[in-house]
Amino acid sequence: MSTGGSTITNADKAAILTDALPYIKRYNGKIIVVKYGGNAMTNDPLKQSVMGDLVLLSLIGVKVVLVHGGGPHIKETLDKLGIESKFLDGLRVTDEETMKVVQMVLAGQVNKDLVNLLGLMGGKAVGLCGLDDQMIQVKKQSNELGLVGEITHIDVSLIKDNLEKGYIPVISTIGTDLKGKAYNINADTAAAEIAGALHAECMISMTNIDGVLADPHDASTLLKEITLQQAAELKRDGTIAGGMIPKVKCCTDAVQAGVKRVFIVNGTVPHAILIELLTAEGLGTMVVEQHVDDGEGAL
Repeated sequence: MSTGGSTITNADKAAILTDALPYIKRYNGKIIVVKYGGNAMTNDPLKQSVMGDLVLLSLIGVKVVLVHGGGPHIKETLDKLGIESKFLDGLRVTDEETMKVVQMVLAGQVNKDLVNLLGLMGGKAVGLCGLDDQMIQVKKQSNELGLVGEITHIDVSLIKDNLEKGYIPVISTIGTDLKGKAYNINADTAAAEIAGALHAECMISMTNIDGVLADPHDASTLLKEITLQQAAELKRDGTIAGGMIPKVKCCTDAVQAGVKRVFIVNGTVPHAILIELLTAEGLGTMVVEQHVDDGEGAL
């Protein structure tokens, strides 16, 4: 096998596996939540890379929960139906007609395609959405946004039941109010809430950027680790701005809810999840409550 003009020998492969052992030990039997969306969902080779990573983690004993969005797929269907897409503060304005499409695309097409792909790659997966057993309960976030839900409660018993049976729960982010009305939910927010409710070992937020940069225009200034206090300071001084604000907020919310580590990684990099979890160097930005130097790199 060769890559980048160099050959990887069997000894190299063995060394790679040996180096990964401490990380496999750390995550074996633990829950990790992966928020999946963006370009990694629409690029077929990237999609297969991500699903392959999740199956591998599951096979080595990691309890994987996949929470997905599907913005590009929703837009494509809305466009075909002649329904205009409107956004307010980065959230999709969701009227009754749009909500029908959101539910059909997320809980139907996207969710089942992912479940099927995980199965084809040797994994065991089951598709769920927040309506199942009233897993994700919400209230209306605002009149301006329409049927966009603010999460009030998450019942993780259905997720845990499937994890115990060896399945990867694949969750589409639709919720219900107390009257049974379906609502659209931001996938980043839902992933953070689910990870917190599960007391997950870690959450991985897949984005289209490398992570938090000290200089937003210089990729070499990637911050490998930030604490909750540092995240607040970076927001105050304008380093974290624009679209990064809600991304980082979801990460800090997850940590505050009890998730030990949250990683922001570039989902356009093949095998980004394995690089982040199973190597000392990692890939993106890790958000933690406070820095602990345990001498184990990304651990």
